[in-house]
Amino acid sequence: PPRALADLAGAGVQRIALGNPDSVPVGRYAQGALQAAKLWPAVQGKVISTQNVRQSLDYVARGEVDAGFVYATDAQAMPDRVRRAFEVPVAGRIAYPLAVVQASTQPVEARRFAAFVRSAQGQAILHKHGFGKP
Repeated sequence: PPRALADLAGAGVQRIALGNPDSVPVGRYAQGALQAAKLWPAVQGKVISTQNVRQSLDYVARGEVDAGFVYATDAQAMPDRVRRAFEVPVAGRIAYPLAVVQASTQPVEARRFAAFVRSAQGQAILHKHGFGKP
C-alpha cells in the first residue's frame, strides 16, 4: 500500500479513486496536492473519476481501486474496511462554513442550531467524528 503521495506514481498503484475535480471539492484538493508535488502527470492516467467522496470511499472499501482520496472523517466511518495510508498536504485549510440563511422560515431554530454547533457540546460531537476546531 502507498505510504506517501509519491508512491501513487509507482507501478504498484494502478487505479486511484478521485472525485471529479470540476465538481467535487476533495477532488480539487487532491489534484492540487498532486500538481504541487509534480505528480499529476504520472497519476492522471490512473484516476478513476467519482461523483463524490463517498463513491471514492466505497471503491476503496470494495477493493476496486488501489487507493482513493477521501476526507479522514469519511474514512473514519469505515474503520473495519479502509485504512488511512497517509495525510495529503493541502494548500490552506478545509473548512465547512455555517450560516443562518437570511430568508429562513425557521430563523429561531436555525440560530439555535448554529449556536449548538459552536457550543462545547456541539464541538465535542464534531471532534468525535474527526473534525477539528474551526
